[in-house]
Amino acid sequence: MRRGPGAALALGLLRLCLGMKLSHPVSVLLPVLFLAQANFAPHFFDNGVGSTNGNMALFSLPEDTPVGSHVYTLNGTDPEGDPVSYHISFDPSTRSVFSVDPNFGNITLVEELDREREDEIEAIISISDGVNLVAEKVTILVTDANDEAPSFIQEPYVAQVPEDIPAGSSIIKVHAVDKDAGSGGAVTYFLQNVQATRFALDRHSGVLRLRAGATLDYEKARAHFVTVVAKDGGGRLRGADVVFSTTTTVTVNVEDVQDMAPIFLGIPYYGYVYEDTLPGSEVLMVVAMDGDRGKPNQILYSLLNGSDGDFEINETSGVISVMQSPAQLRREVYELHVQVTEVSSSGIPAAQAMVPVTIRIVDLNNHPPTFYGESGPQNRFELSMYEHPPQGEILQGLKITVNDSDQGANAKFNLRLVGPGGIFRVVPLTVLNEAQVTIIVENSAAIDFEKFKVLTFKLLAIEVNTPEKFSSTADVVIQLLDTNDNVPKFTSHYYIARIPENAPGGSNVVAVTAVDPDTGPWGEVKYSIYGSGADPFLIHPSTGIIYTQPWASLDAEATARYNFYVKAEDMEGKYSLAEVFVTLLDVNDHYPQFGKSIQEKTMVLGTPVKIEATDQDAEEPNNLVDYSITHAEPANVFDIDAHTGEIRLKNSIRSLDALHNITPGGDFTWSLEVQAKDRGSPSFSTTALLKIDITDTEMLSRSPMATFLMQTKDNPMKAVGVLAGIMAIIVAITVFISTATFWRNKKSNKVLPVRRVLRKRPSPAPRAVRIEWLKFRRTKAAAKFVLREDPSNENCNNNSLGSTLPPKAPAPPPPPTVAPKMGTAPWTVPTVSGSLTPQQPQQSPKPKVGSPIQSALVSELRQKFEKKGVGNKAYF
Repeated sequence: MRRGPGAALALGLLRLCLGMKLSHPVSVLLPVLFLAQANFAPHFFDNGVGSTNGNMALFSLPEDTPVGSHVYTLNGTDPEGDPVSYHISFDPSTRSVFSVDPNFGNITLVEELDREREDEIEAIISISDGVNLVAEKVTILVTDANDEAPSFIQEPYVAQVPEDIPAGSSIIKVHAVDKDAGSGGAVTYFLQNVQATRFALDRHSGVLRLRAGATLDYEKARAHFVTVVAKDGGGRLRGADVVFSTTTTVTVNVEDVQDMAPIFLGIPYYGYVYEDTLPGSEVLMVVAMDGDRGKPNQILYSLLNGSDGDFEINETSGVISVMQSPAQLRREVYELHVQVTEVSSSGIPAAQAMVPVTIRIVDLNNHPPTFYGESGPQNRFELSMYEHPPQGEILQGLKITVNDSDQGANAKFNLRLVGPGGIFRVVPLTVLNEAQVTIIVENSAAIDFEKFKVLTFKLLAIEVNTPEKFSSTADVVIQLLDTNDNVPKFTSHYYIARIPENAPGGSNVVAVTAVDPDTGPWGEVKYSIYGSGADPFLIHPSTGIIYTQPWASLDAEATARYNFYVKAEDMEGKYSLAEVFVTLLDVNDHYPQFGKSIQEKTMVLGTPVKIEATDQDAEEPNNLVDYSITHAEPANVFDIDAHTGEIRLKNSIRSLDALHNITPGGDFTWSLEVQAKDRGSPSFSTTALLKIDITDTEMLSRSPMATFLMQTKDNPMKAVGVLAGIMAIIVAITVFISTATFWRNKKSNKVLPVRRVLRKRPSPAPRAVRIEWLKFRRTKAAAKFVLREDPSNENCNNNSLGSTLPPKAPAPPPPPTVAPKMGTAPWTVPTVSGSLTPQQPQQSPKPKVGSPIQSALVSELRQKFEKKGVGNKAYF
């Protein structure tokens, strides 16, 4: 908007008004004359006290208002409805506390307020419509917030108080001010530790007083430090109630007053006058001082009584002197009384005190203690004794006397033994003039011949109360004699030895050693052994060498380890034990041995057969066995696993036709020579002849029983176990059915009437159940495996219509005939011979009786039963 000359004149007048210092708010209306029409000036709204918008009339602001807060909004209007702008300005010598948004009139606090420094702020606010400008001077009141802590003035607080001040007297006044207004500026006073002080404080005036009943004592405490707390009344600060406090220390110095009597230092007082003391010599000094140490009075000394003119005291120094020769003194002990008197600064006698003084007339100490034996003065005493004497025993072989020829205190001395501590003690410990010295055993265990052959001590006598501390010594030498007080001890609690099992009789095993510290015959050790494992061994009684019996034949396979005890004993029977562990080292002395089941094997095409040999040696590698085929005709038919002993057809042979083509006779039976060889050094081996019959799965699949017999061909005990299990199940079922029938009949007897007519049912026809368990082509071979069920019997009585008796348990088969036992030849190479001749099955759809292979299997199974029965002598 373009302003005319009138607007420029109005702006000039506004600048003039702003440069003036106005004492109260004033409105300046600058009329602007236009040629065409008048433009009225804008004006502020006056919304009164408490309003937050308008012209800031009577506006107040707390001093804790945060900087950046929106505190007020200027609000006005223009009569013509033109837009208005707002401005605020301050005196150049003051801070610009507020800023205003010219468009919206929002006033923001930009400087911190502090009522204690500036309690009101003057500003000029203005409103303008672009042509006319209206300015007003306003005063903003800054209200108080509790942001100041009390502050003590006139610090430090120090008071001088005499120690005899009456209780309740005022000592000092403390004063603190708080610049805050209202309750925040009201200060009260407290003592920080009320219980531990002898002072009291007026909480309003700050006057510190001596508490009622309390006293001050300069001699006990020359100063007291009292902590005073000044606290304001609290107020609001940033939205919270806060209370500020501060502390100061009041020092109360206590002044001394004359209220204490003189005190003596170094009591009690004892003096000595020796036989060579000269008259006038100083004996001792008495020292006293005023009990009031702050302002002490002069002290004067005097003797009251007891001196008989033999002693005098210096009036000012307190020195007591002897005035006569010691030979002229009539008493041995003098009891003097010394009085001290305080003299004030004005020369007036004040407080007094008295102390006793003891003076002894003593002999001159010119004789040291002296040790005497049977023949006079002696400084060496010797004794022989056995080790470990009883506790408290007196050493009888020592006759020692100690003497001091002086008199009184000069003849008093102490005795003590100097040497290994805690072994002996001396009696008496304190001697006056003369005493007989006694040495007593204190620690018997320490008197050990094995530790000390000779014990040496010094017997020391030293004066107690003499300045010279005269002393003398005498050597005490004790020769110890040995006794049998030790037990032989082995060098180890156990001994471990290893010997080969083929060691000949009389071989050394291990040497044990035991030590007896005793000397002479008591230190000689004899060895012996005992225990369940000691039979094959002997021990040399002197050297402790353990060796095998001449007849001993050790076998690691029978007994691999022996343990027994060895005993070390001295001549009086004291002994100790140690344990010996002997391990036999295995030697390869056994051949591998095949089991008896290696005679014949039946191999199903595609399934391996396994041979097994055992080596009775105790340890590896002696008992590890490797397998091999040493001879086979035709060759290149079988492979064997060297570790497991599994024999299988070569991979190129997959059918019976292939076998038929390479078999000279056209059958399927092979004889192999197999070898089992251990890994020992030297190595041992064993060979055996093995016959293998080969069949295929097609032949076995025609009959489950044939399959079962084929699978158990090499283990006939398995077949017997299965048959016994089936018979046991049948017996159990039969017993269960019979028991149930019996209880049912018994129960029916109790329920049915006594008299009744029953019609007997016709007996059912006998029922035969035939179980065709095994079917073979040969009737004789299969007949032993056919089970027939006996016809059931009827049992009729008055209680039931009929029931079947439980079948009897099948009788066990007769025991096999035991072949006569022939003399057995030494085992060299275990070989077993046998044969299986498989026949070609007939080309019929379903054989009715059994195939030849089945018959052969049954025959072979019977032979196995008989052989097992002969070998095991077991009945089934």
